[in-house]
Amino acid sequence: MKERSDLHEGRLLAVYLNDHLTGATAGLSLVRRMVRHHRGSEIGPQLERLAGQIAEDRDSLREVMTALDIPAMHARAALGRFAEVAGQLKLNGHLVSRSPLSDVMELELLRLGVEGKAAAWRSLQSLASADARLDRGSIDRLLERAQRQSGLLETLRTAASDRVFAPSVRRTGTRVPAGSTAAGKAV
Repeated sequence: MKERSDLHEGRLLAVYLNDHLTGATAGLSLVRRMVRHHRGSEIGPQLERLAGQIAEDRDSLREVMTALDIPAMHARAALGRFAEVAGQLKLNGHLVSRSPLSDVMELELLRLGVEGKAAAWRSLQSLASADARLDRGSIDRLLERAQRQSGLLETLRTAASDRVFAPSVRRTGTRVPAGSTAAGKAV
């Protein structure tokens, strides 16, 4: 019975890590697209460094999977690329051009992805304590980097949000309280 339980746990770990690999693939595609859009801008170099780190993190996840003898499910990775492309088709207030809201939404999405990645590294920290195939120190460093990435993305997201939403506050001189509309009705 123990052997069957181990097999089940191994399958769950394989699905879990492949789901994170899918997310990493989608996140990498998104950040690379953002790098292209912001080339030459003030945040371009920060996004370029972040893209390099996200690529390294995805490679590190693949190395963990190899160490644990978990094959990559390439169909899932393709799904991640498809999801990122589909995300470009969302309504953002502009039909044919890039909306200023795009930066806010993409930075939020990237931050969510990085938070998910950090959660995976925390899960792998626990596994590394019981499985000698994993290097706990490497996983600790990956988690620390994810936390720094999250901080950077929050800084960039806040600045983008201020650029998009603060002009309306400056024009009217009042800030609309959260949870209400301009007409004063709760949403």
